[in-house]
Amino acid sequence: MRKPKPTLQERLARRHIRKPPALIYLLLAQIWKWFMLPKYNVHYTYKIDPKDYKGPYIVISNHASRVDYLYTGVAFLPHRLNYVAGYNEFFRSHLRGVFHILQVIPKKNFTPEIYAIREIARVLRTGGRIILFPEGMSSISGTNQPAAVGTGKLLKHFKVPVLMSHIEGGYLTNTKYCLDDRPGRVDVTISELFKPEDLAGMTESEIQLAVDQAIKHDDYDWNKTARVPYDGHGEFAKNMHNLLYWCPKCGHEFTMKGVGNVIRCAHCGNGATVNDYYDLIPLDASCVIPETPVKWINLERRNAYRAINADPQYVLSEKVKLGVMPEYDVLKDLKTSEIAGEGILTISRLGLTYEGTKGGEPCLLHLSTDQLPTWGMCTDVSFFTTYIDGLYYEFYPKRESTGKWLHITEELHRINGGKWKNFPDADTYRS
Repeated sequence: MRKPKPTLQERLARRHIRKPPALIYLLLAQIWKWFMLPKYNVHYTYKIDPKDYKGPYIVISNHASRVDYLYTGVAFLPHRLNYVAGYNEFFRSHLRGVFHILQVIPKKNFTPEIYAIREIARVLRTGGRIILFPEGMSSISGTNQPAAVGTGKLLKHFKVPVLMSHIEGGYLTNTKYCLDDRPGRVDVTISELFKPEDLAGMTESEIQLAVDQAIKHDDYDWNKTARVPYDGHGEFAKNMHNLLYWCPKCGHEFTMKGVGNVIRCAHCGNGATVNDYYDLIPLDASCVIPETPVKWINLERRNAYRAINADPQYVLSEKVKLGVMPEYDVLKDLKTSEIAGEGILTISRLGLTYEGTKGGEPCLLHLSTDQLPTWGMCTDVSFFTTYIDGLYYEFYPKRESTGKWLHITEELHRINGGKWKNFPDADTYRS
């Protein structure tokens, strides 16, 4: 009897990862070095020389943008790095081939799994080098999320040197609210974070905290001092309202709209112009505008936290379209999923529930808040993603409400005792 054709997921699970092939890796890296780094005006500072490290090591980096592979791949030449990347990216036609060739390791973001750990171990055993972005996804807002739960445990387990790539200006070059390139300047600093003996003498939680401190960065604050002008093509505020959804003057939500270089509230007219340095310039003296987009977003998070605490029955609900991963054919035309249904997505202290359709059939999905620390946002901020029972799902809200969904979901996870905590110095919870 003929065996059924394996799915893309089954084929991916059978892969054994090796070091990237030298010729192809070094050729691609040289192309990046010659053509892409000048475009983005990338500058490197080396506090250590990676060539001094003869055996295996792990690199960790803050994840500023979707093109961080350019900055980090060149930084460690001639060493070849095995990247760990989002599992869902392996089903996109323009990435699948190069990911296979360069021996990229798939990881289901914010979901415990054995495969990625096993393949990281396989590479390190053969003297290879691994690069991790412990936030789990590129920056949503211009600053960092804390490292994914388990990062400290992983680094302590492997007992190899841990090097550090710290990227500044990467988000301002490639924001997540608008996919336009905005060249200006990117600074990358290479250093050592842990020696093996450091890891041996630290607890997993101490390592986790040290990683959080090392990767923490705010591009908007950085540019208050660096004063690098970026080329926003007259569109600095384009789609910024996906993140800046709350008006600091009238308090209305989803009335902000970013068009061109201006973000403005449709209800009260409060707004700002975004200049070449990403400064927020109030439209007039009556406008109430936070100093930076990150500070604006932090106020929105505080509002979300207070709303949840004030009402134990708090519920956020939204009409959504449902995206799923194909079984046999890769996604084309830069798509990230196939739309397979629509329904109502609801989150509360009781968890996340989707009730609607999938493939023309009724569908009910559920996750508890401890299983959902945050949402993935793999390309831009117009939709969000997670894994339920090991399967990848995307949710496209009818309103431009992804920023609020992010805050409510993360704070419900934390209020309900979830393991993924905010930075210790976060002021979200200040009265």
